[in-house]
Amino acid sequence: MPTGKVKWYDAEKGFGFLSQEDGEDVYVRSSALPAGVEGLKAGQKVEFGMAAGRRGPQALSVKLIDPPPTVSKPRRESVGPVNHKHTTDELHGMIEDMITLLDGTVQTELRKGRYPDRKIARKVSEVVRAVAAELDA
Repeated sequence: MPTGKVKWYDAEKGFGFLSQEDGEDVYVRSSALPAGVEGLKAGQKVEFGMAAGRRGPQALSVKLIDPPPTVSKPRRESVGPVNHKHTTDELHGMIEDMITLLDGTVQTELRKGRYPDRKIARKVSEVVRAVAAELDA
């Protein structure tokens, strides 16, 4: 079976094109996708059976080789108790401080039609990231 990558695929229209590793592009319809697969992502590696169609090669069946590329960080699986850096009371205080900081400095500047000073913005973003990291742990 030939292999290639998804060049593009439009799930709404139900078709797209695959690029072969050595050859011309291959037309693919949604009916050629495996059961339960709604669409394909550009760059996704696939294996496919094909036949000659009226306008060129056409995929008859598609098998996914690699998961689609992603730009998001993989989430860790829950494998037991998590060790948080802060207690729930400390985190509650951090969130209250963050809200006060956002409301008192950032919102005030934004209401005036300007962004906060770079030094303040950097400090605020550090606090927001710390809270987010603790919640995501």
